[in-house]
Amino acid sequence: MLDQINTQIVDLLGPAGPLIVVGGLAFVLLLACIPMMLSAKPDPLDKLASDSRNRLEAETRQVLRETAKNDKLNKYAQFLEPQDVKEYSDIKLTLLQAGYRGKEAVRLYYFLQFALGLGLLACGLAYYLLFMGPDATPKQMAMYILGPGFVGYYAPKYWVTKRVQERQQTIQDGFPDALDMMLVCVEAGQSMDQAIVRISKELRPSYPPLAEEFQLVSYEMKAGKDKAAVLNDMSERCGVQDVSSFVTVLNQSASFGTSVADALRVYASEMRDKRVMRAEEKANKLPTKMTLTTMMFTVPPLLIILVGPSAVGITEMGNMGN
Repeated sequence: MLDQINTQIVDLLGPAGPLIVVGGLAFVLLLACIPMMLSAKPDPLDKLASDSRNRLEAETRQVLRETAKNDKLNKYAQFLEPQDVKEYSDIKLTLLQAGYRGKEAVRLYYFLQFALGLGLLACGLAYYLLFMGPDATPKQMAMYILGPGFVGYYAPKYWVTKRVQERQQTIQDGFPDALDMMLVCVEAGQSMDQAIVRISKELRPSYPPLAEEFQLVSYEMKAGKDKAAVLNDMSERCGVQDVSSFVTVLNQSASFGTSVADALRVYASEMRDKRVMRAEEKANKLPTKMTLTTMMFTVPPLLIILVGPSAVGITEMGNMGN
């Protein structure tokens, strides 16, 4: 029976007939399985886990974003904000470290990237069409059209990065003075909360970013937030290692019941020594940085003064010989 069917298939389709028939049957079975797979009901446990995960992410995003009911950018949130919670938290922390604490900072950041990127891209396209013409090479077209768009898209990121670096440098420079002032206030009998309020007022003319951080800490403590959590939040907002170490020292002092004044005295002394070492490090780097500048602006004039008269004399002797 099977031999007769095989012979008929070979006579009809040739030597590869059996393979064609098997492949056709497999294809038909796959097509038959597709409706069954589409109509299959999901596992209730998987659906429950998925719903819980989606609800948790939605609640987390809502808490992080602090969306207002009358927010004009709320309807564009899915385009102006990352949907991933971790990515949103990272960019929000970066903007906090740059000093942008507004609840719309993330949306404005992405809006500026979007607007500047498209705006400069349109300007580059208009310049290319008006002044370059069809004779431009593909390299020139990419440079004049895509170049401005690239610059516009990454300009907000560059600005925020530079702002973070400048702010962290200011906090790092003013932190030893803040510790000395805090030590004086604590040893004079004031509490830590009163010392922080006093520091936020005294440091504002010299180091505004550090004064803002201490002022925010004082407001959160007055609102009843846990002191350890407030200090940890300050450490994250500053992004400076000295502040993180200071927060660790205060939390350990509170946990073990040791004297805050003694901990501040030791740590303030270390910060003063570290500031002196940083100044010495910059002073030691200065000659190396000045070497290239010195060579560029000193060696050429010196060569002109020394070699110039000889070159003129050789030229005159050559003219006299001729």
